[in-house]
Amino acid sequence: MRVLLLGAGGYLGRFVADRLLADPAVQLTALGRNDDADVRFDLATGSPGALTRFLDAVHPGVVINCAGATRGGARELTRQNTVSTATVCESLRRSSCDSRLVHIGCAAEYGPSQSGSSTGESAVPRPGGPYGVSKLAATELVLASGLDAVVLRVFSPAGPSTPAGSPLGRLAEGMRRAMQQGDSELKLAGLGVQRDFVDVRDIARAVHAASLSAAQGVINIGTGRAVRMRDAAAVLARVAGFGGSLHELDPHGTPSTGSLGSAGTSGSGGFTVATASVPAPAGPAAPASTPYHYPDGCGSWQQADVRTARDRLGWRPRIGLEESLADIWMEAACRI
Repeated sequence: MRVLLLGAGGYLGRFVADRLLADPAVQLTALGRNDDADVRFDLATGSPGALTRFLDAVHPGVVINCAGATRGGARELTRQNTVSTATVCESLRRSSCDSRLVHIGCAAEYGPSQSGSSTGESAVPRPGGPYGVSKLAATELVLASGLDAVVLRVFSPAGPSTPAGSPLGRLAEGMRRAMQQGDSELKLAGLGVQRDFVDVRDIARAVHAASLSAAQGVINIGTGRAVRMRDAAAVLARVAGFGGSLHELDPHGTPSTGSLGSAGTSGSGGFTVATASVPAPAGPAAPASTPYHYPDGCGSWQQADVRTARDRLGWRPRIGLEESLADIWMEAACRI
C-alpha cells in the first residue's frame, strides 16, 4: 500500500511515520516543509496544481494529513490549518489516483463541554478560539469534498516528544526547573482543568487503523476518561521524585491563599497540591467561581465518547497516562 504522509515532521506526524514504517506492507512517502521530508512542499503556500501533479506521479492509495499549526494568530492558523487542507482536497479531486484521505482533526473543534459529559461525534461544534475555528473549517472542507475521507478528532495528545509549550510540557518543564534550582514550590495555573489525554503512540495506531478501514465521517480518538491537571501533576511528581508543593494560581496569575492543611496530597515525597478552595471531589470537576481560560478554548472539561473508534476502527487506547507522563519526564530530566 502506497501512503503519502503530509506533515511528517510535526509532533503527530513523526509518530505516524514510525507506525507506518513498521508495517512491511506500507510504502511510505513523506511530504513536509522540513529538510528531512522525502519531498519538500508547503501546503499553505503551494499550488493545488503542483500537488496534483505529484499525486499523479506517486499514485498513493492513502493520503494522511497531519499538517497544521497549533500556535499563532488567526491568520496564520487559518493559513496553516484551513488553506492547507483546502489545497489537499482540491488536489485530490483533480488527481487521477482516487486516494483515501485520513485527516487529523482535534477536540478543540467541539469547544467547551458540560462538566461530566462525554462528547460524541454528533455534538454540535462550538470552538472557543481561532485554533478550533481553523481546524473545524478544515474538517468541514474534508467532509464536503466528496472524497473517500475520514476525520480523526484527536483529544489531548501526551507522551514522548510532547511540546514544551503544551500544558503537560509546561508542567514537566516547570517541575524540572524547580528541581534543578532546589525550589520547594511550583506555581501553575489551570490545575482544575480536566482533559482526555491520549498517548501519541495510540494516536498513531488509530491513524494506521483508519488508513486500512472503510470508515468515513468524524471519529473521536481519546481514552474516554477526563483527568484533572492537578492529578496529572501528582503522578508526574511521583515519577520525578519531586517532594515540593504545587500551588495553583488563580486566573489572574496570583498564588492561592489556601492553607496547605486543606490541600490534597499524592505520591511519594510528600508532594502537595495547594488550592484556594475546598479540595475537589472525585468525578467531574465542580464549576469554579472564576473559570480558567485554557488556551485550547475548551473550558474546564473535555472527555471523548470513543465508542465509534472501537466499533468502526477496532481501536482502543493501550498506553496509560502514567506511562505517558513517565516518558515526558524522561525527556525533561535529560535537560537537568
